Amino acid sequence: MSIAYWCILITALLPYLWVTIAKRSGERYNNRAPREWQTRQDNPRSHRAHAAHLNGFESFPAFVAGVLMAQLAGVDPATISLLAIVFTAARVLHGVFYIANQAALRSLVWVVGFASALALIVMAALKIA
Repeated sequence: MSIAYWCILITALLPYLWVTIAKRSGERYNNRAPREWQTRQDNPRSHRAHAAHLNGFESFPAFVAGVLMAQLAGVDPATISLLAIVFTAARVLHGVFYIANQAALRSLVWVVGFASALALIVMAALKIA
């Protein structure tokens, strides 16, 4: 099960990677007013990286719930690990494609990641072992 737990850690940290890119892509970062700073940025890369940051937080709870639910329901650990790896890879690619302004690819990997998290939840609900 440790693979799925490592995936949780990685996906928990990804939003911070994306926001670091957002902060380094704009004018000098002002920590006294971070939200106002972001709205004043003219660099589209900064805005896209910030959006990837927010989306990373939005996707995280369903994934964590899916992993933990699947584990508690007795879903095969290899299946959980595989879906966790797929989710994590999709989230990494989602951020990369978001920052690179590749909307179609970003949407594709978003669906893959969402489907992986949803599969974990559904398997737990159905108690598929």
